[in-house]
Amino acid sequence: MALKFTNTLSRRLETFEPIHSGEVRLYTCGPTVYDTAHIGNLRTFMFEDLLKRYLIYKGYRVSHIMNITDVDDKTIGRAIAEELSLTELTEHHTRLFLEDLRALNILPADHLPRATEFIPQMVEGIKVLLEKGHAYRTDEGSVFFDVSSFPEYGRLARLDPEQLRPGERVADDDYQKDEARDFALWKAHKPADGNYAWPSPWGKGRPGWHIECSIMSTHFLGKHFDIHCGGVDNIFPHHENEIAQSRCLYDTPFVNLWLHSEHLIVDGKKMSKSLGNFYILREVLDRQCQLEAVRYTLLATHYRQRLNFTFPRVQESQKAINRLRELVRRLEEVPSSQTGARPAPPDEAVETALDDDLNIAGALGAVFSWAKELFGLMDGHDLSHEAACKSLEALRRYDEILGVIYFNLDSEADEDIKALIKERDRARKAGDWTRADALREELLARGIILEDTPTGTVRKKG
Repeated sequence: MALKFTNTLSRRLETFEPIHSGEVRLYTCGPTVYDTAHIGNLRTFMFEDLLKRYLIYKGYRVSHIMNITDVDDKTIGRAIAEELSLTELTEHHTRLFLEDLRALNILPADHLPRATEFIPQMVEGIKVLLEKGHAYRTDEGSVFFDVSSFPEYGRLARLDPEQLRPGERVADDDYQKDEARDFALWKAHKPADGNYAWPSPWGKGRPGWHIECSIMSTHFLGKHFDIHCGGVDNIFPHHENEIAQSRCLYDTPFVNLWLHSEHLIVDGKKMSKSLGNFYILREVLDRQCQLEAVRYTLLATHYRQRLNFTFPRVQESQKAINRLRELVRRLEEVPSSQTGARPAPPDEAVETALDDDLNIAGALGAVFSWAKELFGLMDGHDLSHEAACKSLEALRRYDEILGVIYFNLDSEADEDIKALIKERDRARKAGDWTRADALREELLARGIILEDTPTGTVRKKG
């Protein structure tokens, strides 16, 4: 089956054909680093990680760029409010964001350009848009994109052309969905911006949010590239405006495939601090959740469906991972002399599902059905050693996509945990069951489940 994705631009399932054979050029909108990313943000980055991992699994060379928005209304406003320099604020939150990505086993981008590093290039791009008649200056020194100069404006967001308001302007970096007006390419400095301004032919100021991504994406990936991703909240105005200014700037198609992930809700409700259901990753981990279970939870719902995040769901994710890890342990113990059945791994079923717009539920269903078959065969001592080895190889392959089976295992093997397990083993051998049970409870409180087997104690995460 050919690899297919639902293109937001066409609203159709389209066969993916890279511009350059064997290579995918991918741009994902990164964070605006004025605050700590919440789990709704991380859901989008997890979808993009699944996409990237599967493209690599399929044999593509992926060139991945993710920007860091370190200058806009929010970053400047927060820096001034907290009496920090813009660099102090944005570098702090960039560091926290990258720590979250590493913690969740999200593959790093090849480049993480900061908007402040590309302001001269943005100025040059705005000059071209002015020369082509797609932008205009204002008396106070701002530059706006003329929406009426691009007849295809609104196609991505499915805006009604009759509701466009040409000639009216919106200077904010973000705005409501009914405000399809001319948008700022360059924002003249105002007192509320403090000392944050850069030189330009139109006076000091700073770039608008939308031009930042157009310049950074094309700098690294070229004027026409394969895939652009983000959350559904990016469709309008950000990505709509990116398309308009980039198409007019370069006279190219800009991006072939637009992919957007749906929102995350918590306990069936929109995430909100006022409702007490607003979480950053550290707060989720404080609720005794393991990183791999959080990753699985954010991963296992199709990217175009709303994800309802609940803590019982995270617990179920941990159980699913534990079952796959138990499968690994059992397969590793199949004797080299054992003969028996040789069931084939479900490679075709996994790929067929993921080829269909990243149908992760179908892929996981195929893996767990196969796992059930393997457990049954091993219970009856009827799985050949050869099949066990091939199954382990398959699990390694699948985990290159999932990133949960072998992820975060080292953290449970620290010296303190090993010492407690050894002490419990000594207590059991000495018949001190009270002490052994107390140590089991202590380990359980740390998220480690012990299983006593004829071949020794096996530990699993709870």
